[in-house]
Amino acid sequence: MGNTLLAIDIGSTDVTAIIAKNDLDYKINILGTGIETSDGINKGLITNIELASKSIQNAVLKARRSTSEPIESTVVAISGSYTKGIRSMGSVNVPNGIITEHEINQVMQMALYNATIVPEYDIVHVIPIFFKVDDSADVDNPLNMNGARLEVSVYIVTAKKTALTNLRSAFKESNIEITNFVLNSYATAISVLDEQQSKFGSLVINMGSTTTEFACYKGGSLFYTDFIPVGSNHITNDLSVMLHTPHNAAELIKIKYGSLLSNNSEDDQLTIKKIKIPRIGDEQVTEEISLVDIRNIIHARVEETLLLVKQKLNRSGIADNLDAGIVITGGMSRLKGIKELATLVFENQPIKVANPRNIKNGYMNFDDPTMSTISGLLFYSLDKNRNFELDSNKKLRRKVIKQKIIQKEELKEAQQNIRQAEQKANMDIKLKPEDTTQLPKISKTDKGKGMAKFWNKVSEWF
Repeated sequence: MGNTLLAIDIGSTDVTAIIAKNDLDYKINILGTGIETSDGINKGLITNIELASKSIQNAVLKARRSTSEPIESTVVAISGSYTKGIRSMGSVNVPNGIITEHEINQVMQMALYNATIVPEYDIVHVIPIFFKVDDSADVDNPLNMNGARLEVSVYIVTAKKTALTNLRSAFKESNIEITNFVLNSYATAISVLDEQQSKFGSLVINMGSTTTEFACYKGGSLFYTDFIPVGSNHITNDLSVMLHTPHNAAELIKIKYGSLLSNNSEDDQLTIKKIKIPRIGDEQVTEEISLVDIRNIIHARVEETLLLVKQKLNRSGIADNLDAGIVITGGMSRLKGIKELATLVFENQPIKVANPRNIKNGYMNFDDPTMSTISGLLFYSLDKNRNFELDSNKKLRRKVIKQKIIQKEELKEAQQNIRQAEQKANMDIKLKPEDTTQLPKISKTDKGKGMAKFWNKVSEWF
């Protein structure tokens, strides 16, 4: 059974903490959850260690209320705002002719050694894009294959040392030691993509509150990540500034009336054309604003965000590798009409608005686009079907081998069966009739003759 894990997603809006472990069947078992409003965090960066630490501590304390299990490892999602991705390759000889985990670790360490890492950055992931054994075509999993030479092409994610140090300091204030860092967009892609999407090529766009992060998968491997510093909070700011209304009122307007559709039949039926909103400086005074004007503001910001993502994809040269289309998740994906707008922006590319794979539990609903990253952290750490990679400690993450675990009830039943079998065997021995065969008796006259003959023989020798 797996170790008890603490997974934490540090967002600019909320800090989400989940305590979980694998059950006897290697399914993810949620033990506790906690959500706390973020303070001292902006675009994934720690801006105030004391406030951020308090938010983290409160989220963890809420998660601990329902479990007394000791936490054995902690995994934290990091923003793409301070990360960089690079490519590298490595190759090693296979002395014994059979590729083991030792050779896989060795070739990936060699690829990392061959990469040019900026001194101000630390390693977060070394993810294999493909392996090659001798002159063979691309290999997904070379373990136990025969060959003389093993090669690998990897995608390396690096992050600014200062940002990681500030994160560790914030957690240290809460007496929590970070075991591993995981890139936000990588975790999100793990939670929303199925096997076919990751194999044939997909782009996952996580539209959060202050950033939009995206990751590309193909051949079952991550091979590109990036971000733009725009999120749903920018819609709120636009509404607040352009409508001269307080920020909290703008947020309510976005949630209640936000839509990217030009014609909304529901509004037509209700004949809602204008709404009253408070004014900045004198909230007692209200002003009527057209829903068309409100939706034009929202539409402009979302369209700009999607266009910025498209520009980055075109510059990277990977836009032609998305045979399975684009998957959109995150809080902004809740906006009505985002699928239709994305279809226009990405020129009829297949678009899907997706929630993460749901983890059944009695604490939290994971069937929500805002849960994509935290859900991905759990799958990254506890899924037995994970791929090989070097983690943020530069250690090889091995595949989990599921073993048969005997439960206490099964063990007691087996012991009882053994005792019953022993008792039955003892009863069979007692019930077996005694053997009446007797050895021949020696007469008194013959007793001792055997010894006398023996001494006579000895005396003849000497």
